[in-house]
Amino acid sequence: MLQSLIQLKPRDVPLRVALRNAAAVVVPLGIGIATDHVGIGLGIAAGALNTMFLDQPGPYRLRMQRMLLTAIAAGLSSFVGAMLGASTLLLAIAALVWGVGGGLLVALGPNAGRAGLTSMILLVITAAEPHTPAEALDAALLIFAGGLLQMLLAIAAWPLLRYGPERNALASLCRQLASSARAPTDHAQAPPVTQALLDVESLLHGMHRARGEVMETFRVLAGIVERVRRELLALIDLDTMIDDAEAKATLARMREYAARALAALADALDRGASPLAASAAMEGFDSALAELARMAAATSARKAQRKLAIAVARGDGLAGQLRAALRNADFAGSRGDLRAVAAEARLPRTLRERNALAILRANLSLSSIAFRHAVRCGVCLAIAVVGARALAIPHGYWIPMTTAIVLKPDFAGTFSFGLLRVIGTMLGLVLTTALVHYAFDNDWERLALLAVLCIGFRLLTTVHYGLGVMLLTGLVVILLSFYGIAPGGTMLARGIATALGSALALVGYVVWPSWESQRVPEAVAAMIDAYRVHLKTLLTGDATARAAARSAARSARTNAQASLDRLRGEPRRDDALLAFGESMFANANRFIRADMALEAALDDADALPQRDAVLAFAARVDAHLAAIEGSLRRDTPPPADRLRNAERALAERLDATKSDVGAGDVAGAVADACDRIADSVDTLAHLLRQRRIAAAPEKMPA
Repeated sequence: MLQSLIQLKPRDVPLRVALRNAAAVVVPLGIGIATDHVGIGLGIAAGALNTMFLDQPGPYRLRMQRMLLTAIAAGLSSFVGAMLGASTLLLAIAALVWGVGGGLLVALGPNAGRAGLTSMILLVITAAEPHTPAEALDAALLIFAGGLLQMLLAIAAWPLLRYGPERNALASLCRQLASSARAPTDHAQAPPVTQALLDVESLLHGMHRARGEVMETFRVLAGIVERVRRELLALIDLDTMIDDAEAKATLARMREYAARALAALADALDRGASPLAASAAMEGFDSALAELARMAAATSARKAQRKLAIAVARGDGLAGQLRAALRNADFAGSRGDLRAVAAEARLPRTLRERNALAILRANLSLSSIAFRHAVRCGVCLAIAVVGARALAIPHGYWIPMTTAIVLKPDFAGTFSFGLLRVIGTMLGLVLTTALVHYAFDNDWERLALLAVLCIGFRLLTTVHYGLGVMLLTGLVVILLSFYGIAPGGTMLARGIATALGSALALVGYVVWPSWESQRVPEAVAAMIDAYRVHLKTLLTGDATARAAARSAARSARTNAQASLDRLRGEPRRDDALLAFGESMFANANRFIRADMALEAALDDADALPQRDAVLAFAARVDAHLAAIEGSLRRDTPPPADRLRNAERALAERLDATKSDVGAGDVAGAVADACDRIADSVDTLAHLLRQRRIAAAPEKMPA
């Protein structure tokens, strides 16, 4: 829990995005000051501020849709808040409805959750100063106009950079792959760039994807980069299996040159130019590969020779895929000439967007995390509204506002957000109050400070929430100073209200918690089942089935990782379950990395060597994984036998194939991958057996 308070994450918001978001807030206010219509400028600035966080990467069509809907929701919420603010009872009912509805939106994803949070905040803020229907409508229209302005700036480049989001996403994927090529080898780690691949797949195949002939070019390039990832991962995994120091150094050189080629490809995609800078990297890669091939030919030890032969084959495959990616990057722009086929451009069925209403209906159950969060959010928001008014707390609207911001579906998020919000708010109040009081005493100086804080807030919130809150607090203090509320006299009241709102959110979670320990086994089981399907379709499915299984495996892996992360942040966590879950996750990662190495080997093969024997072994693996999944979900016994004997028999069959022309390298790679698969699956079953013994030793046979 404490680690999450001090952890700094990489900045993921480009400066250009922060500048345009800040412009939508500052420019209308500046025009209002210059024309003596400060109230109108403040209304538009508030609407732009509340829609700012929906300016997220993705297709322009999706960006426009979510920002427009958020602007409408913000306008409606402000209208209802201003209309009902005079009645505590009606406002409490509205807060309950808005809290449940906004909280339930987390079931649709983080962007929908942000829109729900924005609606809750505006409801309670505008209720602090009730208006007549006409005045409330005027304020709501101004807030909507601010959100609309933010949206227009976010999509302004659409006509000029129609495929900018696609190029940027592919460039980011290549840079992350380059970083993974340089990272130390760890078989227990999940395959790299999982989330980046999911993002690219959604961008290129999702419902809101861009249309046009060039999109097929991007899809071809994404497919090649996926194969680059497989070949690179297979080459990286060989590093720990080779003992010769010279060979390991040569492999390291190959990885570095591959990283340079990928970085050059990323730069070319960002600029929409030809990746000429990658030619030197590919020459270095070819030189290192030739040296590795010489070592393989000169080695007499059978085992070492097999490993080096596999490394040479994977190096050849990686070189071919890198060259294909560099060639296709020349066409990754507006001059692409390949046509898209609509049926092939859609996401796999398991990852397609479902009807939003159907998702919300499916979550109307107390077993749903989203619904429990929604009820918790609605009740706490209503209590905060009633309590603040009953106690006549100055600036009491900060209490329900803080409660809505802090309350998250999981305890770790609620705890860290609450504590960081209190600390950040106090620092922001003190710093900004001092600056406004002593240094920035006229409108234009305060407007300049507002612009700096707005840019910093947008850039740093995802880096560290406490820093973001500190800047946001200062930003709000300055906005309210334009409204006539002096910052110095309200500093203590806002600080107390922030502390009370955070405490209420934490108490609300503790009173009715949703502990992650109940969901970890299910998440790990879903991941193992997805891996089982991936191996099955790899050997028996067509290209479409493989792509769908690959995507489902990535999604299940990210869900399992997120579940374990949430469990780590809980105060009453089950340490034995956490250790078990981490061990299962690590060994499942070993399995999928071996599975990907097998896929990379089969990409080069004209036919699967010893096909019947390999399929028989795969059927045994499938049965073992199904039993492991059932043991996690239904507490049934894990598989009693082990795969090692079956793997040894398969290895002997494959060993007899190595003398065949053209099949030796593939057979060796298949044998190596199956060896790693057997080891990881047997370890998963062993972990389950140990857990059952620890839970009920008297029920286990001697």
